[in-house]
Amino acid sequence: MAKRIQISQHGGPEVLQLVDIDLADPAAHEVQIENKAIGINYIDTYFRSGLYAPASMPSGLGTEAAGVVSKVGSAVTVLKPGDRVVYAQSTLGAYSERHNVDANKVALLPDAISFEQAAAAFLKGLTVHYLLRQTYEVQPDEVFLFHAAAGGVGLIACQWAKALGAHLIGTVGSAEKARLAKDSGAWATINYREEDIAQRVSELTDGKKVRVVYDSVGKDTWEASLDCLQRRGLMVSFGNSSGPVSGVNLAILNQKGSLYVTRPSLFGYITNREELQLASSELFSLIASGAINVDVPEQQKFALADAQQAHKTLESRGTQGSSLLIP
Repeated sequence: MAKRIQISQHGGPEVLQLVDIDLADPAAHEVQIENKAIGINYIDTYFRSGLYAPASMPSGLGTEAAGVVSKVGSAVTVLKPGDRVVYAQSTLGAYSERHNVDANKVALLPDAISFEQAAAAFLKGLTVHYLLRQTYEVQPDEVFLFHAAAGGVGLIACQWAKALGAHLIGTVGSAEKARLAKDSGAWATINYREEDIAQRVSELTDGKKVRVVYDSVGKDTWEASLDCLQRRGLMVSFGNSSGPVSGVNLAILNQKGSLYVTRPSLFGYITNREELQLASSELFSLIASGAINVDVPEQQKFALADAQQAHKTLESRGTQGSSLLIP
């Protein structure tokens, strides 16, 4: 038996229920992991609300956690019981005491990195890796715009940009979040509640604007993001925290300077163990060196049974950086 958070219908945080499940032994290519810390990500709210639909109901939630391998499937050779590991692309169900995960989705965790650091950083860090290193390879001294800079992904992006010697302009919703982003390495911040984003980007770049915008907000910032781009610039839309971008007239890309747009996801960049190893090695190196700090405030660590409150806090935009469930 294992306890897990489960949903039987879509809705608000109230649909999250703590239940007991009979967990089967791992399949041939799976490992069973005793979770020590579980990552909470905004995408989890999409599955809960119905924006993204689980394959079937009832369903578990969450795809990211760190812990210890307790059992291995018959075909698994790269992992063994007792290994410290982290994963971020599992089937839904990581909000659980134990979870069966495809072994190719699991990375060995260096001793220098704690379970809490790993669960707080893995999905978000792999996301920043594909954004800044693959979707568009940000160069030293390059200026670019990154929305929600004080969120979990954003704070890692601020630190990664600083490590690359690049200049990240981050949008934030308060003076406190501006301070947090600047302390994490943002070159400049824009308070979207008080400032015009496109106008401020133009001022910060002496009218040159930027070659790339990374936007996880979606509907509310779509057009402002396009207005921040140079001719033939790239709009990277990788999230929907304000709602999805829909009904787009593609002619707007022509009108605003023959722009490019992409809607990437981690699953398009990490498709096998080799790609996972490449991205996780760079992320772990930056965490171990101290270039990226992912320590989680105590008030953003929730017991597994308190998943409802964790989601309420996340959706209120009252969090800074990453949040965790602790089984």
